Amino acid sequence: MQLSESLDLALSAIRTNKLRSMLTLLGIIIGVMTIIAMQSLITGLRKSINEQISQLGSNVFQVQKYPAIQMGHGARAKYRNRKNITYEEGLAVRERVTAAKSVGMEIWNFGHELRYKERKTSQNMSIAGVTPEFLENNGLEISQGRFITSEDVELNTAVVIIGVDVVEKLFPNEDPLGKEIKIKGERFEVVGLFEKKGSVFGRSQDNRAAIPFFRFQKVFGKERSVNITVQAATASLMEEATDQTIGVLRAVRKVPPGLENDFEIFTNDTVTGFFDNLTQYVRIVAIAIASISLLVAGVGIMNIMLVSVTERTREIGIRKSVGAKRSDILWQFLVEAIVLSEVGGIIGIGLGLGIGKLVEMLTPIPAAVPIWTVFLGLIFCSIVGLIFGVYPATKAAKMDPIVALRYE
Repeated sequence: MQLSESLDLALSAIRTNKLRSMLTLLGIIIGVMTIIAMQSLITGLRKSINEQISQLGSNVFQVQKYPAIQMGHGARAKYRNRKNITYEEGLAVRERVTAAKSVGMEIWNFGHELRYKERKTSQNMSIAGVTPEFLENNGLEISQGRFITSEDVELNTAVVIIGVDVVEKLFPNEDPLGKEIKIKGERFEVVGLFEKKGSVFGRSQDNRAAIPFFRFQKVFGKERSVNITVQAATASLMEEATDQTIGVLRAVRKVPPGLENDFEIFTNDTVTGFFDNLTQYVRIVAIAIASISLLVAGVGIMNIMLVSVTERTREIGIRKSVGAKRSDILWQFLVEAIVLSEVGGIIGIGLGLGIGKLVEMLTPIPAAVPIWTVFLGLIFCSIVGLIFGVYPATKAAKMDPIVALRYE
């Protein structure tokens, strides 16, 4: 029997018993849908992280008091007793780390508003006190004006660089350069504008402002930990620059040998690594759900094929009496089981893609499905159909044509 004829017979059997076929396929549909939907969301999230969440520039790592990502109750309290990282420690890194191209210091305050005349921003502003290295080490650019210079830092100049969100709130119809805005009651001259960065998961990266490092300390106080950003001279020197930085900081912070660092190293890979570790559990759950669904679906396919064999006993007898071989009958029912499984897989893939797109439309979470996932889903469906279709197909192939013809 030709493959095309087997496919026609398989599809005809499915059409004849639509309701029974759909009920049988629910397990496969749910299993494949779960895998495709979860994989599309996980892949989309990771792609978005790689493209947008990068807080650091090329070949850059950051030293900070707290881990970049803290999970669990009381996680922050665990690190609260660490000594603050100081500006002087940043200078030590700048002077002693030979594998570094540039070393910058930055300090942050969150939840403040900026004012210009009667206008004001929301109170979710991020304000940084920075050195000139801040721009390159954080992968930022200036769209207009200039950035903070070494002279601004040394002379405590009251200048500020603002993001696009600040411009839209305070200067909707005028050029902000040269204007004075107020930060915590103090006047700052706008000398530059950050290039637009957009949003990550619905959170804007443009509601920021930067002022000279020591001016920040004058306005907000000195009792806060400094972040040190280190740009390696080349990508190949990243590991060496990291090791040198750790060595310098352990020495100046007097960390005894054998004790763990009392500071954290943060890179762009830190976020993606945490994301991968977190999502592996999501993948395990999704695979478990899909496996159970496919197992149930396989048993359902075997049952429906056994029923189909029983119902078509006379048909099998007739086909054998006119010359059909065992292999023809075996192949016919195997193809039918595989096609039945593939139909469920295709429906599951469609629903999985639909769920991913729906989530993308309703939330900031993007969706992206690797093409290999679709092919893998179809392959698994074929395997399920093949495994659970073997017994019914073998039973049909072994029927005695005389006994089959007498079946009522």
